[in-house]
Amino acid sequence: MKPSATRRLPLSLRRRGVPWDRQRSTWREARPALIAAALKRAQDRPSGNWYVLGASAAVAPGRPFGRTVAGTEVVAWRGPGGRLVAGPGACPHLGAPLKDAVVSGGRLLCHWHGLALPGAAATGWCPLPAHDDGVLAWVRLDAAGGEEPLERPVLPPRPVAGATLAAVHDVTGTCEPADVVANRLDPWHGGWLHPYSFVDLTVEEPDGDDGLAVRVSFKVAGRVVVPVRAVFSAPGPRTVVMRITDGEGRGSVVETHATPLTPDHRGRPRTAVIEAVLATSDRPGFAVARAAAPLLRPLMRAAAGRLWRDDLAYAERRWALREAGRFPG
Repeated sequence: MKPSATRRLPLSLRRRGVPWDRQRSTWREARPALIAAALKRAQDRPSGNWYVLGASAAVAPGRPFGRTVAGTEVVAWRGPGGRLVAGPGACPHLGAPLKDAVVSGGRLLCHWHGLALPGAAATGWCPLPAHDDGVLAWVRLDAAGGEEPLERPVLPPRPVAGATLAAVHDVTGTCEPADVVANRLDPWHGGWLHPYSFVDLTVEEPDGDDGLAVRVSFKVAGRVVVPVRAVFSAPGPRTVVMRITDGEGRGSVVETHATPLTPDHRGRPRTAVIEAVLATSDRPGFAVARAAAPLLRPLMRAAAGRLWRDDLAYAERRWALREAGRFPG
């Protein structure tokens, strides 16, 4: 018997679409106290003082990568064998910005006077703990975090690396990490704020303290959709994970990491949203998709960028209201 189109394709046809303004309201379910409690649980979990610096690919061989994380200027580069090295971003000689230095033979050469930093403690410069998980680059800042340090970042379970298509989107907003995490712990807004991507969204009642399960359909074209079940959880104070547990792409993960930067010229907080999409599938055609990763990654980043234009507006508005003492939640 020939398999049906429904079995061969992960697509469904909505019988009758509901106009945006006639979909079921979700404001009663999105209780401010429920979101606040989930945020508080996330903030109480240990991070070991680890912060996402950026995508692993952003720290490319042959050139340094610089970012100010939690008010600390950090530089990172690839040492011998591609090892991730990170440390203070100011040259210990006269304070030159090491993000503008030159990488040569695994060493960082200051472009002001040629001071060479090999990646080990030398000349008043000491490296910071760094970790590359293959998708994201991390740095540990004990003074900024103030927690008991951990040897490695707290990483959620991921799909098997060899069967994964990964892409990372990096964008900055005027808010604090808590505002980004609160946005992700409010899945009820999906069908209203992102109607171009999500339809037929329902959130199941929370089961215990962890995990918000969502049934939703991703829009493809017209009435054609891909229905899935996903679970949102927060393994740490600056991370929210969405995992597809049923439907096409089961096992795929979206990790959203919120990294505090340095305030802007007006003293307002700035946060980098670094989102890693780790897609997987047991369909034979997924191997072809992985082979086309260089072409697909820009599309994946563009899709994440469209969502985060709306979600950053949510997070920034939340911060502005909190700052003014007018946040109703």
